[in-house]
Amino acid sequence: MPFALKVIFYRILMVLLKFVTVFIPAPKPTIYSGAGSAKKMCSTIMHFGSDKLLIVTDAMLVKIGVVSEITDELERLGVQYIVFDEILPDPSYDLVEKGVQVAIEHQANGILAIGGGSPMDAAKIIAARVTNNKSIESLTGILKVKQPCLPLFVVPTTAGTGSETTIAAVVSNPSTNQKTPVIDPKLVPIAAALDPALMLGLPPAITAATGMDALTHAVESYLSKHAAPDTDHYALAAVKMIMKNLPICYADGKNEQARESMALASFYAGAAFTKANLGYVHAIAHQFGAFYHTPHGLANAIVLPHILEYSLPAAQRRLAELALVVELGVAGEPHAVLAQRFVDAVKQLNQDIGIPTTLETLKANDVSTIAKGALKEAHYLYPVPRYMDKLQCERIIRAMLPA
Repeated sequence: MPFALKVIFYRILMVLLKFVTVFIPAPKPTIYSGAGSAKKMCSTIMHFGSDKLLIVTDAMLVKIGVVSEITDELERLGVQYIVFDEILPDPSYDLVEKGVQVAIEHQANGILAIGGGSPMDAAKIIAARVTNNKSIESLTGILKVKQPCLPLFVVPTTAGTGSETTIAAVVSNPSTNQKTPVIDPKLVPIAAALDPALMLGLPPAITAATGMDALTHAVESYLSKHAAPDTDHYALAAVKMIMKNLPICYADGKNEQARESMALASFYAGAAFTKANLGYVHAIAHQFGAFYHTPHGLANAIVLPHILEYSLPAAQRRLAELALVVELGVAGEPHAVLAQRFVDAVKQLNQDIGIPTTLETLKANDVSTIAKGALKEAHYLYPVPRYMDKLQCERIIRAMLPA
């Protein structure tokens, strides 16, 4: 089929997908914000009758004492818990299934996720898997979660994924080297604590990568063909806050005000893309994660400038609006000029916070397969502003090969 006809098909498919999303209510979690908000949320857990918790986290957060700050409060309130701290980046089906068995053995009646995107995604799928008599693989896709999940509460420890407000979770299928999404409103947590005090110790590199993850969410949702006035408000606020506060957090990780602004921006970006969706940056970044276990935020940060450059011809006006919101020009200047300024500003931000321009682990022999997987994901899920074929996608990916 000629590529032009394929684009028509993809556009029609996205119209149908937009029609579906309009009628899917996306609940929003109760948000606790500010230093100490994680402890405040513990009382909410009690109100929902969740007195036997499975805590889903990673070993490092246990080691550095972040988890104990919250479990001490749970103990004070009389909440029983068991800690499952084996979550790794890009959690696999087997790892998540192990968490499911721990939850069942503990007879958990609630789940608390503490960590970045991987613990939150794993917790979402565990919460769904425990109450739905279906394999993890059969839950992947759109609206496959039939029964309500276990009550889920989250404490993000990075300002990037926005998973605390999204209807999606991603899990890796190790047999296919693919990241597979579970998309359903039932995955949205009941409550989330955006506690900047828990983020003060984040290393600069993680601060940079997770912050660029949030920026990618905001920018891709703003350029999406499914963008709407409500998602635009969230996206614009997120872009403005991130461009201002990410360099501050990178240079001074103890700046609590900037950390709180980044946590809120990540939440806003998550709210935007939950409805407006994402684009090619995520499609390619997901492949990098599946093939090389590249941290998701870092992958997004590397890919973002390349996709913005490719999208320029179809997204000039929207990119120009992003330039104006971060004060890179004044209204009335040509859209082309403003749009290029925004793309250049993203490149400069990457440089300022130590993001590389290439992916060290990327192999030339994998480019074709990565492009194929990325296009399959993008063309069936994402309302991108400008479509690309496989050769164009391969060309973009090859630009990220190490020298």
